[in-house]
Order: sequence, then structure tokens, then C-alpha cells
Amino acid sequence: MSRERATALLVDFDGVLRRWDPAVAARVEREYGLTEGVLGEIAMSWGLLQPVLTGKVSHAEWMTSVADALTPAVGDPGRARAAVDAWQSYRGEVDPEVLALIREVRAAGVRVGLGTNATDALDADLAALNLTDELDVVVNSSVVGVHKPAKEYFQAACEALGTPPARVLFVDDEARAVAGARVAGLSAHRWGGHADLRYIRAALAY
Repeated sequence: MSRERATALLVDFDGVLRRWDPAVAARVEREYGLTEGVLGEIAMSWGLLQPVLTGKVSHAEWMTSVADALTPAVGDPGRARAAVDAWQSYRGEVDPEVLALIREVRAAGVRVGLGTNATDALDADLAALNLTDELDVVVNSSVVGVHKPAKEYFQAACEALGTPPARVLFVDDEARAVAGARVAGLSAHRWGGHADLRYIRAALAY
């Protein structure tokens, strides 16, 4: 038996709608004499990342913990903080083709939600990238209190969209998140790039 066609779209932020130029972090690391990749490695270590994704600590507190962990490598707390601030001043870029898809499906009456593991800086990022009015709902893990790929996260997202899971198409670049969405009853597609836009259009009922 075939699935019902999706009537709502839930799209990931980082890696799908927002992309990051790795040259920015690399430039900061060179400027401050850091090992290549160390900023992301420290920030994404689960012990520091998990609390901020579930709202237990703020984005600012998370970055302070990153600077603290970086201090031994640079030998000076102020210089470590400056490196983190320089890195964080870049907030990524919107993928114009993904944004065009979102505008297209919303214009056709399909509700679109942003489904992201994010910090309390998300609203400011959306405003800075001129995305505040481009989405029907924003489902931020740090507000929900649970992160992808947990079933509870996707239940909250479907409630926010006002759409049953079987009628929601979720798009994410991470396999674990896609698997979690499917467990929660959503249709889910792992994002591989712009070649997937045709599939997403075909999977939505508009």
C-alpha cells in the first residue's frame, strides 16, 4: 500500500537550508595559530553540545565553554575568547535553491517548518539571514527540550505543523535524523544536494 502524499514539509537548517563555508573557520584557526578543525571539534564534542541543544545552557554559555577548552592551546583566555568570537561572527549562508523551493511550496498552500537542533541563537540567526518570514513554524530543539532523532522531537514538530506524521515529509542531511523521523511515522529523505529538489517536489501534494 502506498503512503499518503505529504501535505507539509519539515526541513533541516544546517546542511540543507543553511550552508557553511569551511574557509571561514580555517582562516580564524590560521590567524590564531590553532590546529585546523579544532574549533568545530571542541564545539561539537557531545559533552558541550548536548546541553545547549536541549536548552540547558545558552548559546553564550556554550561559547564560553568552547573558549575555556581552547585556552590551553593558545595560552591566554582573552586570545581564546577572541578566536571564538571571530569564528562565531560568521553565521552561514542561505542556500538560494532550497529557499526557492520553500517559497514555491508555501505559495501552493503547503505548510513548511524548520526542524533543527539549535541553540537560543536561532531566532537571531533567522533574522540576520532574512528568514523570519519564510517559514510557517520553527521547531528548535533547545525550545522543545529534546533533539533529533528522538521520537518526541518529531511529535512536537508535527503538532506545530498541525499535520499528522504520515502527511509530513522531513528532509535532513544526517542519516540518524532521517531514521528517527521514520520511526516517528514521518516520510523522510536524506538530503544529498540540489538534485534532490525534484524528488521533494514530486513527494509533496501540490
